[in-house]
Amino acid sequence: MKIAILGAMREEIEPLLTKIENLTKHEYASNIFYTGTLCGKEIAMAYSKIGKVNAALTATLLIEKFGCQKLLFSGVAGGINEALKIGDLIFGEKLVQHDVDITAFGHPWGFIPESGDFVESDGELNELAKKVASKMGVKIIGGTIATGDQFIASEEKKEWIKNTYKADALEMEGASVGYVCKCLNVPFFVLRAISDTADMDAGFSFEEFLVSSAKVSANFLENMIDEL
Repeated sequence: MKIAILGAMREEIEPLLTKIENLTKHEYASNIFYTGTLCGKEIAMAYSKIGKVNAALTATLLIEKFGCQKLLFSGVAGGINEALKIGDLIFGEKLVQHDVDITAFGHPWGFIPESGDFVESDGELNELAKKVASKMGVKIIGGTIATGDQFIASEEKKEWIKNTYKADALEMEGASVGYVCKCLNVPFFVLRAISDTADMDAGFSFEEFLVSSAKVSANFLENMIDEL
């Protein structure tokens, strides 16, 4: 079984990239992919660059070109749930594209005809995450992650997304990756460490805590891979 490891930014995969054995670099579709072994498992890894289109393209290639049979996403997110503090971990039980708007046709926010709105992640991988968290003695919660091609740094927008989608965290890739995996019948898991709280100070907090939060997420993902 080959496992895909995906992040949006180099900082999100760098902590794991340094641990890959038999590392091979592949250049394809204006991106770089890495293959090798991690925790004795065959893996293919990439960072997509930010945004839904880049993430969907990279996830598709990891599955179709590199033959991955499970996909694990590691990265950072803005927290909406008041219980989430910087450095805390959340996995997406379900994910939605918060910036989809065809309400003019009578559809709810986030809904796409013939595609739906929320996409659910793999239950077995989510349960494994809970097991790993217990073993590591760290806190993790499952919840709803809202995805959009926007960096949210507005209290008003944050509250709107929270109330509209009952979301716990915000980011820019997860739902599109989840939809690709759903369509290709590949189990997926989206893990995020909180880097900011999507308010007026989000830009400052993100820059300050990106690397440290990314390391928290990557370390947890490594422990999950070891358990697979």
